[in-house]
Amino acid sequence: MKCPSLRQLSESLKPYRDVIVFMITLLVANYFWKFTMMGDEDGEVVKWFGLNVTAPFDILSRHIAAAVYWLVDLFRDTVYMTDDYSIRFDSGSGTRIIWGCSGLKQSFIWLCLILTVRGGWKQKLWFIPIGWICCYAFNILRIFLITLLIEQHPDWFHMLHDYIFKYLFYGMLFGLWVIFVEKIRPSVSAN
Repeated sequence: MKCPSLRQLSESLKPYRDVIVFMITLLVANYFWKFTMMGDEDGEVVKWFGLNVTAPFDILSRHIAAAVYWLVDLFRDTVYMTDDYSIRFDSGSGTRIIWGCSGLKQSFIWLCLILTVRGGWKQKLWFIPIGWICCYAFNILRIFLITLLIEQHPDWFHMLHDYIFKYLFYGMLFGLWVIFVEKIRPSVSAN
C-alpha cells in the first residue's frame, strides 16, 4: 500500500482545518497559561513571568464571590460570607473563590481561539467581547450552581468543579466558536 503524499494528506485534512486549529490553539493556550501563571491557593500572590499580577485576579475574585453570594442568598437563607472570598452555609459546607476561579483563563483562551481562526477582523472585534461576557456569565452561573449543590452534598465539590463544570465551560467556548465559524464570519475561501 502506497503512503499518501504530503499534498494528498493536506487536501484530505482541508475540511477539518478550522477544528484542527481550534484544538491546537486550545492546547497551546491552556499550557501557556499553566506554565506562565503561578499563584498560591489563597491567591495572595499571582505571578506571570515573575511579574506580580495579583490585583485583577483579586478584584475579580471578590466581585465573583459577592455576586455568587447574592444569587445564593436569593434561594437560601442559610448562607453567609466569612470574608471577601468565602461563602458558607449553616451546615458548614461552602466555597472559597480563589484567583483560579476568576474566569480570566477561559477569557484568555477565548481570545486566542478567535484570534487564530480564519475570518474578518470586523467580526472578531465585536465577537470577542461577546465571548468575554459569556465567559463571565457562565463562570458566575458555574460557581453559583456548585455552591448551591454542595450545601447538601459537600462531597460533590471535586466532581462538579474539576470535571462537570470545567468541561461544560470548555463546551460553551466550543459552542461560541462554532457560532463564529458557522454564522458570524464571512465566507472564507478554502485555500
